Amino acid sequence: MSQSRITVADDEFAGARRVAVLTLDRPPVNAIDGPTKDQLIAVARDLAVQPDLGAVVITGARHFAAGDDIREMAGTDRGFAVRGLERISEAVSAIASIPVPVVAAVTGYALGGGCELALAADFRVSAIDATWGLPEIHLGLIPGGGGTQRLPRLIGTSRAKRMIYFGDTLTGQQAVEWGLVDEAVPTAEVVDTALTLARALAARAPIALRAAKQAVDVGLEGPLEAGLRLEDALFASVFSTEDAEAGLTSFVTDGPRRAVFGGR
Repeated sequence: MSQSRITVADDEFAGARRVAVLTLDRPPVNAIDGPTKDQLIAVARDLAVQPDLGAVVITGARHFAAGDDIREMAGTDRGFAVRGLERISEAVSAIASIPVPVVAAVTGYALGGGCELALAADFRVSAIDATWGLPEIHLGLIPGGGGTQRLPRLIGTSRAKRMIYFGDTLTGQQAVEWGLVDEAVPTAEVVDTALTLARALAARAPIALRAAKQAVDVGLEGPLEAGLRLEDALFASVFSTEDAEAGLTSFVTDGPRRAVFGGR
């Protein structure tokens, strides 16, 4: 069985704010076994507390991830399987909880837990011929890493039910048409396209960017009224920062989009 391996490297062309590149490398198809889940959780939690981080790109070597390691699950008792599903859910949630924008760069397979991992990102760039899907129904199971919750929030209930109930797959181009993917490009361009997007995000006002992500992600978990209260509170906190002062002053004196933000 292949050893799990996750590497984290800095994008050498990023600007003042770091762009971290997280790469899954567990041949042949990046099946997510127990050690990989543990590494994902640890890496995501470490990235979440790095103050100079501007954005994250998550990708895979050849394939993004073909889902949970079925060989590891097959033949085990129910308790082991349930713990494994809890860990993939925890790993996906850890990626979703990184406070800066996360861009998934998907080539090859994004199936099951791999698809759910990509759903945890803020943006998804896919190879045109990548394979997306939640095929758990064919195993007599349902998605266990957040797929039944994040997918309908992203593409709508009807399309999400179709993907989950039938277990069919989409190409990267079809995934764009369904609203699952933001952009589909040739395989050789996927990582560079994702990095270009991540660098642009990392150049934005860092405190405001983190607040905006929190407002959207946390706000969607509750009723509209609670989300609006959260937005009010976050707006007030951001308005008192040096970045906001710099942005407002720069707009008046120099025109729009010329401010330099220090993250304070």
